[in-house]
Amino acid sequence: MEKTFYFLAVALMLATFSSCNTGQEKVSPVQKTDISEFFGQWTIDIEGGSVGWIEVRQDQGFIAGDILWGGGSVLPVSNIFLASDRTLVLQRAGSVVRKRDENRNPLVTSVITDWLEMNLNNTGELEGILLRPQRTGLGVDTTFFSGWKLPPVPPAPDLSKVKYGEPETLFNGQDLTGWRLINPEQTNGWKVVDGTLLNDPVQAEGGPRISYGNLRTDKTFGDFNLKLEVNIPPGSNSGVYLRGIYEIQVVDSYKKDTDPHNMGAVYSRIRPVTAAEKPAGQWQTMDMTLCDRHITVILNDVKIIDNQPVYGPTGGAISPDVFAPGPVYLQGDHGKVAYRNIVLTPILE
Repeated sequence: MEKTFYFLAVALMLATFSSCNTGQEKVSPVQKTDISEFFGQWTIDIEGGSVGWIEVRQDQGFIAGDILWGGGSVLPVSNIFLASDRTLVLQRAGSVVRKRDENRNPLVTSVITDWLEMNLNNTGELEGILLRPQRTGLGVDTTFFSGWKLPPVPPAPDLSKVKYGEPETLFNGQDLTGWRLINPEQTNGWKVVDGTLLNDPVQAEGGPRISYGNLRTDKTFGDFNLKLEVNIPPGSNSGVYLRGIYEIQVVDSYKKDTDPHNMGAVYSRIRPVTAAEKPAGQWQTMDMTLCDRHITVILNDVKIIDNQPVYGPTGGAISPDVFAPGPVYLQGDHGKVAYRNIVLTPILE
């Protein structure tokens, strides 16, 4: 892919500025390709191994969209427009504090805009580049990506008719057999203590930040039911990823209003219908079913997500392929957490 292609929108803008009023007859703009080719939901493979997701849609006379880029949440984009034949530009903006006073209050704030240019290739897949201004303003970082359109989520499955295989205990209560770090170059904060799988990512005060790793099963699975117990300390944070794609949030959110970032939520995507978490420091039960791109979550014997569609990966996913088998993975880079009695029951095809 030629990099010059992706600066086409910039060239078009410059050409517009240069065509000042010279007395010549104005030229009508070139008709653009039908933008509906880009409508839909796209799962994104980002250069370097991260996962993204983009939705483009018509919304009452204008084009709107949402984006997930690597980690974090699904967020609305700032702007979308068709820049040239088969080239879509998507922008997202964020604030950066440039200067603070002695009390750390913001004095100077800038809005930084990421610029994504996307093209449809001959097979209908996305190819594109993200241009991100450096915080210093002295350059631009570029990241290439590709993607493909996801088919619509099917109707909710009838879970009463689903057939299950034999349950499998994923954690033996003695050691880390069957588990490994996703990134072996990170520090392993996981260990077994009194029959529990404990993560304790301690950061030395005043020292360099230690990068702790997420833990995954060696095995991969299709659709399944997963049951476990978890104990989250006050203020701590973790997560359970189904097939390495969908994070079920584990966090101390006791007595907080329901939110798609609270305990048991499908992170940033599906809000629990009710709050069922216990106070921090207590053992809690989680019962999660992933079936045909729908998720059910039962927290502490209360159904908080009932067979709801999930439209794409969540932040931190390790694969953009929502149909491929994947591991169970436990988030270990955020805070202290303990798991036990982890049992997976596969759903039979």
